[in-house]
Amino acid sequence: MKKVALHNLGCKVNAYETEAMQELLEKHGYEIVPFQEGADVYIINTCTVTNMADRKSRQMLHKARKMNPDSIVVACGCYVQAKKDDIPEGIDIVVGNNKKQNIVEILENYEKEKNQDGQRETSDEQEKETETYQEILDINHEKVYEDLHLSTAAEHTRAYIKVQDGCNQFCSYCIIPFARGRVRSRSRDSVLDEVKTLSANGYKEVVLTGIHLSSYGVDIEDNLLSLILAVHEVDGIHRIRLGSLEPGIITEEFVRTISALPKVCPHFHLSLQSGCNATLRRMNRRYTAEEYAAKCQLLRKYFAHPALTTDVITGFPGETPEEFEESRAFVDSMDFYETHIFKYSRREGTKAAVMPDQVDEQIKAKRSAQLIELGEKKRAAYEQSFQGKEVEVLVEEDLELNGKEVQIGHTKEYMKIALETNENLKNSIVKVQIGKDSQIIH
Repeated sequence: MKKVALHNLGCKVNAYETEAMQELLEKHGYEIVPFQEGADVYIINTCTVTNMADRKSRQMLHKARKMNPDSIVVACGCYVQAKKDDIPEGIDIVVGNNKKQNIVEILENYEKEKNQDGQRETSDEQEKETETYQEILDINHEKVYEDLHLSTAAEHTRAYIKVQDGCNQFCSYCIIPFARGRVRSRSRDSVLDEVKTLSANGYKEVVLTGIHLSSYGVDIEDNLLSLILAVHEVDGIHRIRLGSLEPGIITEEFVRTISALPKVCPHFHLSLQSGCNATLRRMNRRYTAEEYAAKCQLLRKYFAHPALTTDVITGFPGETPEEFEESRAFVDSMDFYETHIFKYSRREGTKAAVMPDQVDEQIKAKRSAQLIELGEKKRAAYEQSFQGKEVEVLVEEDLELNGKEVQIGHTKEYMKIALETNENLKNSIVKVQIGKDSQIIH
């Protein structure tokens, strides 16, 4: 029995795909082991969203080779898809996006041909083998959704479900359409089959996720709202959480409909990227700050105190001190629960990479620090507003906190809660009062 170690980098979609590959390998007799010395096969699911992600991907691939020089090292995902002409040395198999469902077959074919050919001796043979084992599609012309499945998930109480891949937006800073291709949606029947399986296995919360979740269904005559309504009907599922959304999907009909669904969590991640209209235009974000604010107001109209979270990029090309201040002031006015701050990362092949007036790294760092400080103040204010209130917590695991054994879980708003109790409440939804018999932790 071969031992396989997997390591994931990047987003929740990547994490889902890594877990799905692990499940496929287990079903075919592979033993899953920790990512350390002693594995026969190392699989790294890579990321390329920033320069740092590229660096981490290369580092993990090198680390895998060092841990066992005789092992099979497999590089999967976005980094190798986007950098297919610049694959790091020491990689035995390269698997691009939309090919992960074939991981077992790819490994078996590699082993079979390796055994037939014997030891690689010449540079010509090395070159041939590298070419043979690059399993990379032309993702820009791929129209078929890669239908991976999960019956269990790493978090044991909450399960992420990938329902969509690819993106058609082409924001000027983003490499993802080139790494993930165009929008491809999973069939509703396939999604529901997985949700029902997870429910039968005891999962109480599902998180619908995708590369561009708001685009779900545009290629198959379906839409995200209809999918949410269908998932809501599955018995045993108590919570439905949505992944990152684009402002455009937040309409009166959409919000009014989901607000009437008791399983939908009042936690909405609405990507902003900048609060300055001039910057938004250069980013090709297709909305104004005023339109974005109206979407947030709509969510607050139908949901009582929802948790609104967002992403902000600072240091985008051409961002003047005045533009930054406009963006900062807008973020301040929105009272987000959490704000994820990213320093602009230049990605070769995107329009922003060749824009004039690239911002100095030191300036990016200063602006980032200001936004992070602001985000922390807003987070604390949102959490403070829940002091003394009763909330529902889905209990997930045990944890030692300040020398005490506690159980932790999340509210519908995704606040992390610690409970002091002698009762085993794992995978239970319990009502607790913030500040009395529970506390918010990070």
